[in-house]
Amino acid sequence: MIPINEDHAPDESLGSREKTDRAARLERASEVGAADRAARRRKASYIARYLIIQFLGLGMPWFVGISGWSLGLAAVTYAIGMFGVTAGYHRFFSHRTYKTSRWFAVVLAVMAEMTAQKGVIWWARGHRHHHRYSDTERDLHSPISKGFTYAHVGWLFDTDDHPTGKTVADLERRPELVWLDKHWLVPPVAWGFVYWLFGGWEAVFTGYFFAVVLLHHGTFTINSLSHVWGSRTYDTIDSSRNNFLLALITFGEGWHNNHHHYMRSTRQGFEWWQLDITYLVLRGLAVLGIVWDIREPTEAVKQANRLC
Repeated sequence: MIPINEDHAPDESLGSREKTDRAARLERASEVGAADRAARRRKASYIARYLIIQFLGLGMPWFVGISGWSLGLAAVTYAIGMFGVTAGYHRFFSHRTYKTSRWFAVVLAVMAEMTAQKGVIWWARGHRHHHRYSDTERDLHSPISKGFTYAHVGWLFDTDDHPTGKTVADLERRPELVWLDKHWLVPPVAWGFVYWLFGGWEAVFTGYFFAVVLLHHGTFTINSLSHVWGSRTYDTIDSSRNNFLLALITFGEGWHNNHHHYMRSTRQGFEWWQLDITYLVLRGLAVLGIVWDIREPTEAVKQANRLC
């Protein structure tokens, strides 16, 4: 019998390692594939939900009725929702430009979530990210780096592009806000139910959903239009612009170049003639003691980095 030289014996462990490595690669590929499929399903569900809201607001009113009272209700709904977004989501939760009580913070969050623009923490996290990377590739909705359509609405469906992390740790310490963020559909569903209870389907579709569609596109104009349409008073690192029409539609958010120049200010219409409805309402609430420590731009701030 010929003895086997152990130094040249077949390495049986080599095949085992190759099999293990192959199995690991297949497992990783399977996990990546599952994650991609889950992301595509989420994106499809976001798009479907958005299209359904558009149909309910723009299509259903023609079937249930459009009258003076339901259009008036839609105007009231728009005003409540826009104030919730501008005074709540933006100037309070995203930038902390004034102070208020915990109970009124919840009121603001509910008013904002009634617009079906997702949760309070999600919104604030995305907006803080926008300011950090404004008009760069990392900006969620820059018309400069990603195009008008994507900036207006496409970014909502890009499920893998939304920021994470502890940029909103101050909000996550409030359990009531965490709950509202997780259950953000509760306010719009409850709002619609109350409208149906007192006004029927015309109130739901014309008075509520029509207003929600207008609120979506009104809010989204700040992402898409206010970086390409208007004038620039201040030399900022982005392309933000001031626009009176957008300020009218969004209760003051259209003074966007002012805001990017000094985002800590509650008041975004720096000049007396720059109408800022949200700021004026907050001033009224301050008289009642509901909000306080409203921040104003100082004269030094207003004169710094001016282009005109």
